[in-house]
Amino acid sequence: MRSIPLAFLLRVDAAPERKHLLAAPILNAIQERGKGPCPLRWAKGFPVGGRRGLAWLPSRGNWLSWPGGHRASCARRVRCWIMLLGTRRRLVLNQEQGPRPGKGATMTHRFRLSCIAVAAMATFWECFVGAAAETRPSGAGVVVPASVVSDADRRKIEEAIPLEAPVRPLKPRKLLIFDLNVGYGGHRSIPFANLAFELMGRKTGAYATVVRHDPAVFQPESLKQFDAVFLNNTVGNLFEEPELRESLMQFVYGGGGFLGVHGTSVAFTRWPGAVEDWPEFGLMLSARGAQHREPRERVVIKLDDPGHPLNAVFGGQGFEYCDEFFRFHDPYSRDRVRVLLSIDTQKTDLDREPHRGRRERADDDYALAWVRSFGRGRVFYCTIAHNPEVFQDPRMLRFYLGAVQFALGDLPSPTLPSAKLTPAARAQERLGWRPAVTAYTFHKFTLFETIDKTVKLGLPYLEGLSFQKVSKEIPKDLDPRLTDEEIAQVRRKLDAAGVRMLTYYYHSIPGDEAECRKVFEFGRKLGIEAFLSEPDPKALDTIERFCNAYGIRVALHNHDPKASPHYWHPEKILALCQGRGPLLGACGDLGYWIRSGVDPVEAVRILKDRLLTVQVHDLHERTPEGHDVPWGTGVGQTARFFEEIRAQGVRPTAIGFEYSRNWLESLPEVAQCVEFFNQVSLRLAP
Repeated sequence: MRSIPLAFLLRVDAAPERKHLLAAPILNAIQERGKGPCPLRWAKGFPVGGRRGLAWLPSRGNWLSWPGGHRASCARRVRCWIMLLGTRRRLVLNQEQGPRPGKGATMTHRFRLSCIAVAAMATFWECFVGAAAETRPSGAGVVVPASVVSDADRRKIEEAIPLEAPVRPLKPRKLLIFDLNVGYGGHRSIPFANLAFELMGRKTGAYATVVRHDPAVFQPESLKQFDAVFLNNTVGNLFEEPELRESLMQFVYGGGGFLGVHGTSVAFTRWPGAVEDWPEFGLMLSARGAQHREPRERVVIKLDDPGHPLNAVFGGQGFEYCDEFFRFHDPYSRDRVRVLLSIDTQKTDLDREPHRGRRERADDDYALAWVRSFGRGRVFYCTIAHNPEVFQDPRMLRFYLGAVQFALGDLPSPTLPSAKLTPAARAQERLGWRPAVTAYTFHKFTLFETIDKTVKLGLPYLEGLSFQKVSKEIPKDLDPRLTDEEIAQVRRKLDAAGVRMLTYYYHSIPGDEAECRKVFEFGRKLGIEAFLSEPDPKALDTIERFCNAYGIRVALHNHDPKASPHYWHPEKILALCQGRGPLLGACGDLGYWIRSGVDPVEAVRILKDRLLTVQVHDLHERTPEGHDVPWGTGVGQTARFFEEIRAQGVRPTAIGFEYSRNWLESLPEVAQCVEFFNQVSLRLAP
């Protein structure tokens, strides 16, 4: 038995919530796993300045560590100081029992000086020698070097890479990986993830990767080359330029993909302290915070949505896992996101020591991974990415590969928020039907009021209208003349309500190229999938070019023969679309079809997959004077119509709930239509 005096030597505030401490030097004699009331562990595998770590030192029963992967730039936020605390406690080493507190004399003056010297050398190594090995973009923070991944680690990653992708890409795809940290030294897992994601794309042929550290890559022209962006464990205020932030937001909202892991939940916060600096980013990601327990906490993971395509790799079974799991606060909500994985609180003892009585959330809802739609964009987040070993795990890499293909737009995956998954909603997902309030139903109200009514009806989707006022605060029509800030307010209102705008009615898209571009650019900023319009047929060539450039459909809307001479009959639309691509087709307004003597069921048979979207009506009689009644109570054979679109395999962009009667008090009648639709969906769903 022998005694070694210890001292607290160095403190680094790279991550203040961890209160990282560097313990005393010369601990080779300490066993790898200590026992007793005051255990010590050799910090094996955690580099400090490129070398092995010194030790883990507990404080009041909690494990504390200073992993070298958490280096912070001395030029920015690192604050190091020597804290030599004279202590009368020695640690007595016993080869059988491990270290334990013992009694002894005060630390000698010579040993104090030795500790100071070692601490000073460690500080120099971290701040100067170690920093020289890192790549640091001008004016930015820290990039964890790829050299952290040893040859042996690389082989483990290569062995874990999936042999093939879940689906074949629809076209060549490109993924941007951005791995900068600002005010924080960066997780050691970052280069492991970079390498794994790069190899997965290359080996499966699913995508190409580009790794960047310079925020200039978020310029709009630069982002156009990518299908999705992956913020790899990015902690801190990555960039503050408003134009770059708006560029990223519009990229995702307009149809790009976004992936984040672990520390991305505190991206765009001022560090240290995780002070919010860009709330809308948190809304897009749907989580903020980085509260956690041990860096290797063991929990049982539940599959919240076992049948979801991204969860297919888990075979329908929950599993145990070990990593650092963040617990999130607002804006996380199951009203916003489709939860894939969470901590199974029934099978995980969250009250074990030293956490007895601790609850990070009152509802004990600890989601670990989810997907969501943000406008037209596809968002994925997973907190399981703290430790490098995650990216050497074949199962987790298959999970992440599916997530990448989802974000890129190749793997169709439902994103309806978990809290909205009623039996009817699940039936509609299986049918590929998305029920949306058509804004014309409530055009006497503002758009913001219409959004509120959509929420009351329990519907997740909306169809916009160009001649509806936005709100009392923005008394302008919802059209391309809105400013970017006004559009952003629309975006935030929709997100807060959990409503997504699928289509947008713009009466006549112009054939002039510059004006047509303005309309399509506005549609991209709204995150829509289709325009409803009645343009001059001569404009269709120009319109189709922009459909292809923006990936937005144009559904040709019908009124009566007088108002819509080119589009009132399905066969006329079919003739105009002859020889054109699949992004041009019909918007079937059933009310005008019935008034014009067109049978909606026969119209579906004529148009087939050219029927891009529908606005459903039921009328009290089959005459030009027919008016709306709740679905299923009139002469429109509404149930037969839905049976036919199911039989034809038609999946419209939206099933529009348009009710053109009793304008100011129609909510109860529309609610009857919703109930009818839900019952039909439950009956017809496979």
